[in-house]
Amino acid sequence: MHLHSQADMSFFGFGQSAEIDIVLNDAETRKKAEHKTEDGKKDKYFLFYDGETVSGKVNVTLKTPGKRLEHYGIKIEFVGQIELYYDRGNHHEFVSLVKDLARPGELSQSQSFDFEFTHVEKPYESYTGQNVKLRYFLRATVSRRLNDIIKEMDIVVQTLCTYPELNSSIKMEVGIEDCLHIEFEYNKSKYHLRDVIVGKIYFLLVRIKIKHMEIDIIKRETTGTGPSVYHENDTIAKYEIMDGAPVRGESIPIRLFLAGYELTPTMRDINKKFSVRYYLNLVLIDEEERRYFKQQEITLWRKGDIVRKSMSQQAAIASQRFEGSHCENMSAQAKEDSN
Repeated sequence: MHLHSQADMSFFGFGQSAEIDIVLNDAETRKKAEHKTEDGKKDKYFLFYDGETVSGKVNVTLKTPGKRLEHYGIKIEFVGQIELYYDRGNHHEFVSLVKDLARPGELSQSQSFDFEFTHVEKPYESYTGQNVKLRYFLRATVSRRLNDIIKEMDIVVQTLCTYPELNSSIKMEVGIEDCLHIEFEYNKSKYHLRDVIVGKIYFLLVRIKIKHMEIDIIKRETTGTGPSVYHENDTIAKYEIMDGAPVRGESIPIRLFLAGYELTPTMRDINKKFSVRYYLNLVLIDEEERRYFKQQEITLWRKGDIVRKSMSQQAAIASQRFEGSHCENMSAQAKEDSN
């Protein structure tokens, strides 16, 4: 077995290596948000909104002082991508920006490079689901002949909305002929993530013995298209309305606080890859364990703690993109304008 001497190693370009670090310019002041990773753990990441500039430094630190590092260029990318778990390795990039920081050459000492991605479009909310992940990250690369040196840094993006005042209540009658007739009403059809669902249930006719009644919040994640569509239903909350038999003419109030649950905004057809929708499911169980239920879709949205005065052009463009889902997206520029 032939052993290379140290001189040989550096001749092959193995002699010098480096560490990369990405530091945001506003790291001291920028808010962080908790976000679930794929393995279910929660981590904190820097929080950004649509239209906000992402800027900072890429620090390249040489591991062996005094030795040169040859490279084929240094760059940083800002990427927004969707990964479907059944299609691993196939990443759908909906945002892909790149800045060259250094031309091919060599570094004789550790160096710092400034970067700035101005008013970056971040159209969708970061999301980690059962079958899909939407993530944003910065990736710095020192290109080498044999092995590139790469560093990634994830960020979290949240989409803020202001909903129009028009927010109709949900009223429905449901029944089984001559056995059961109930009417239920929820105060709104669109709720922000820290809202309270207020409702009422009226029993107009009760001829079966109901022993239990609850409202469930169901999250449905849909991925894929055509023949390969996957639906993943997840019961996020169970709220017991009553235990015991209701009587005719009785009305039962509902107050369901959303803040305690892990909810995301409703996401409809994100980049034609996936959707996340929420439903209120009214469940009645009779004494013979038969289940009767009625499902109703609600829209969830993330409320910006922002009073909007004016909107920049950037923000206006962003909000137009969202009008299809009846949600006005508020970009960073609107935040700055309103402060």
